[in-house]
Amino acid sequence: MDAQGRGRAENIDPADQWVLNPDTGEYELRLTPSTPQSAVPGPRRAAPGGGTARSRKTPPDREARQAPGRAAPGREVPPPRRRRGAPEEPPARRGRGAAKKKSKSKKILMWTGGGLAFVLVAVSAGGYLYIKHLNDNITSVSDDGASTGGFSKDKAINILLIGTDKRTGSGNEGYGDSGSVGHADTTILLHVSKDRSNATALSIPRDLITDVPDCPTTQADGTSKVIPGTTGVRFNTSLGQGGRTPSCTARTVTELTGVTPDNFMVADFNAVKTLTTAVGGVDVCLAKDIKDPDSHLNLKKGTRHIEGETALAFVRTRHAVGFGGDLSRIALQQQFLSALMRKLKSNSTLTDPTKMVKVAEAGTKALTVDSQLDSIGKLKDLGLELGKLDVKNLTFTTVPVIDNPAEKVKATVVLNETTAPQVFSMIKNDVSFTAVKQKAAKEKAAVAARLKGTKSAAADVRVRIVNGGAESGSAQKTLAWLQNQEGVLKSENAGNAPAALAKTTLEYAADQAPQARRLAAIMGLSGSALKPGKSVLNSQGLPAMTLTLGKDFKGAGVPLTAASGSTPEGVQKSTADKVECAK
Repeated sequence: MDAQGRGRAENIDPADQWVLNPDTGEYELRLTPSTPQSAVPGPRRAAPGGGTARSRKTPPDREARQAPGRAAPGREVPPPRRRRGAPEEPPARRGRGAAKKKSKSKKILMWTGGGLAFVLVAVSAGGYLYIKHLNDNITSVSDDGASTGGFSKDKAINILLIGTDKRTGSGNEGYGDSGSVGHADTTILLHVSKDRSNATALSIPRDLITDVPDCPTTQADGTSKVIPGTTGVRFNTSLGQGGRTPSCTARTVTELTGVTPDNFMVADFNAVKTLTTAVGGVDVCLAKDIKDPDSHLNLKKGTRHIEGETALAFVRTRHAVGFGGDLSRIALQQQFLSALMRKLKSNSTLTDPTKMVKVAEAGTKALTVDSQLDSIGKLKDLGLELGKLDVKNLTFTTVPVIDNPAEKVKATVVLNETTAPQVFSMIKNDVSFTAVKQKAAKEKAAVAARLKGTKSAAADVRVRIVNGGAESGSAQKTLAWLQNQEGVLKSENAGNAPAALAKTTLEYAADQAPQARRLAAIMGLSGSALKPGKSVLNSQGLPAMTLTLGKDFKGAGVPLTAASGSTPEGVQKSTADKVECAK
């Protein structure tokens, strides 16, 4: 019997042996000194003839000589654990010189997607054996070269989250299509900005008519197979149909949006049930009573607490909300994910070791990840990056679509060619859909103030242009455009910058601020692109500003970025910090 089995048999919760260290703020795996460590936190092992097995490090005679409650030299005895139901001991006073607790956000190790769900996995750094156990829970499939090769800590992150309609496990007979091979029933492209200040969760309708490209895939038996692409089909057929694997869905998303996922995660119906149960359920809001015999959802209006089967019914229902279609269900799923995010980042979850271990178990068992994300260590690194995000800056939106004009009975949708390209461009260029709510209001005001004030005439703007990562020849093209079309005659090409920059910047001295504002207006620079500093002498020995064209530069005459929060007209969005009521 494995360690988990022993824990269940003796009615001891593994999470009870994870103890909060008051000095560090971290949860630590505390096993009784006389207990050998097993693969997962568990109870003391029964020794032959009764009692408990002695530690290999403590001789029997020495163990017998030790007084109860006394520690052997060099050994720290963990504090006694409070029995369930017993009153909590008052916290000990801490001296002025005591160490402050570390931020609990450092224990956030992962978000996941499924049905769909975002999840946090928290494990103490000292619990190596438990981490090894979690590694064994993880299922992975080949990315077949469809990803970027995995996320990077110094770049924007794009994670593809796929929920399938495959019926696995008990209790799921009433959901999904009977005999389904597991189509891409729910798909979200999660984009996290390079600076981790904001994120966008873009839902892709399953009934969107699109093209599925040829897919080189690794089959279950290890063989390789190229599955021919198809045109003008439902997006959900990018998975399951004809043996297509999740890498085919990733390729389809790249073809559709122009964004290549760094990684992908897949989950079925069980994920929603097990994960919501692990966190103790979530609160959702209903603007009306919902009774849907198809999804088995029966809830009264108002705020309702849901988990397990009810949570799955909530994310599956569509006939009883909105217009009764897939787009209405997407809105419900986005509301559910927002509620789950708020619950996962709340103190009631992060400070409860029992709950966090349950989430760790449920999360790692519920998911299938790509081969670039196949260990708890990699998931931890991803989670630490994603954990930097404030939920109020996580925006949910949907690919803009319209009813398929080729159908008399409306069953599918097609891209809205007016607004969809702009949505894809904003994600590709790392532009926030919601104005990021800065913690430092003074800093935000100072940045905005750089664009306010008098502006010099274009003819009085003196600037050196250097290429700091833009396409080759960009400095000369920008020079020609500024001089010939914008009247910035005191400009010159100063060659390449000493180092490449991700963002285009304009550095200027204090007395050049009016010139900087004029050039920012001409080029569409944001206040954050303006860098107060010093001037540099140009080729004529006169003080000039320095315009460095970064990797984000799109070309002469092209405004650098859309303003954050300027979502295309008609595109619906919501943020994870706000409670939306299902209608």
